[in-house]
Amino acid sequence: MSGAPARLSLNQETVRQWSVPELVAGCAAAGVTTVGLWRDPVREFGVRRTAELVAGAGLRVSSLCRGGFFTAADPAGRAAALADNRRAVEEAAELGADVLVLVSGGLPEGDRDLDGARRRIVDVLGELAPWAAAHGVRLGIEPLHPMFAADRCVVSTLGQALEIAERFPAEQVGVVADAYHLWWDERLPAELRRAGAAGRIVAVQLADWVTPLPEGALLGRGQLGDGCIDLRAFRELVDTAGYRGPVEVEIFHPGLWARDGADVLREVIDRYRTHVG
Repeated sequence: MSGAPARLSLNQETVRQWSVPELVAGCAAAGVTTVGLWRDPVREFGVRRTAELVAGAGLRVSSLCRGGFFTAADPAGRAAALADNRRAVEEAAELGADVLVLVSGGLPEGDRDLDGARRRIVDVLGELAPWAAAHGVRLGIEPLHPMFAADRCVVSTLGQALEIAERFPAEQVGVVADAYHLWWDERLPAELRRAGAAGRIVAVQLADWVTPLPEGALLGRGQLGDGCIDLRAFRELVDTAGYRGPVEVEIFHPGLWARDGADVLREVIDRYRTHVG
């Protein structure tokens, strides 16, 4: 199998059953030249070993997931988050990742102050963004669907992500456009144009929205074409906004993880051609 779409990047979580060497070998065999990596499996295998393996196979790293979780209200929690994110920046730099994806964090236990949580994100980024710039890594704020606001990400729309990102230089902080999280928003076309005009779209990710959602919804992302998102139209929107980079397929689904990884990748490539273009 060869000749995968040039812009297709396989996010590591889509084939979670694969080890890092299996991911690299599988992508190389399939003609997929770009991968999105996750910190936990990379650290388990070794950041330097992963970097060498990826580079040796001629692959590029489109993003590293994830940093963030900046919303702790106590000084110790804030300091721990900043330290972990500095390590994430260093890992991204060693891997040659273009972007460190940030999931900003939900409300601390017992807290109901959304605005306060968002202000704390800005506060931590004030220290993290220069650190990332010094390491040649761009930070990408990823808005998540509003159902995740309480426990995972108080940044729910692309507009909210841009309001935070625009406090910093575009070469330091941008936004991540994930179809799974943003497809429902009627302001999406306008916000993508706004982001693109400023050069702030740093990563694009795809998964489909299928119903009924499983409990918690985190592991309910659908294979491309299995749900209700017009993925081709989403890709065309980001293209029109000026984005020309990799398009990651990032699907969290136990059904895919239970299958043979090479079979999943073949299906991803076929679905991408059919539904994304």
